Amino acid sequence: MRQVTFETTYPPDAAHPLHREVTAEGPVTRADLLIWGPTADVTTLTWFDAGPPAVREVLDAVDSATEVQLVAADSGTYAFVRQSAYELPDAVLDVVAGSRVAFVPPVTFRPSGTARFEAVGESEALSEFYGALDAVVDTDVVRVREFRRWPEPARLTGRQREALEAAVAVGYYDIERSGSVADVAGELDCARSTAGELLRRAESAVLTAFVGDS
Repeated sequence: MRQVTFETTYPPDAAHPLHREVTAEGPVTRADLLIWGPTADVTTLTWFDAGPPAVREVLDAVDSATEVQLVAADSGTYAFVRQSAYELPDAVLDVVAGSRVAFVPPVTFRPSGTARFEAVGESEALSEFYGALDAVVDTDVVRVREFRRWPEPARLTGRQREALEAAVAVGYYDIERSGSVADVAGELDCARSTAGELLRRAESAVLTAFVGDS
């Protein structure tokens, strides 16, 4: 089986209200949807890269958010949210509901207007899903890899893993380094200081796990 990273670009009128708030100028520049469910009114868990007051302001602008609980942690804020509706285009929801693939967290909403997510399945099913979604909303394939059921040796958050992947992609870990922390920040759409902290935490987790296993 394969695990594919997709990136979709929603036009403003089709984007989820939460994503529109992320694209607006403000302290919240990223939202990672970590846990969701099959119905609109299930409680979801999302991480935001800002403090609780800013996150509260963002969620207050989402009319479908009926219940909100905020917890400050991990250099940001976790939000438990119940909504009355998904608020995505019906055509997108139909493609997702009719697909023969499974979706793994997180779904990352970026200020550029893109949403990045991952799906797991057989190649034919993934290709079918990609074609159907791309026909509805502009979609790109970012990465394809073999799916592994076992956990990685280091306990990395989704953002830390993405930082390491970005660092490898820009050449930050090349023997003759060709990329910088600023380049990693550009890939992640975050501040240079945030990228540096993510890399340090990820490196610490990986090396600590490696030494422990040894």
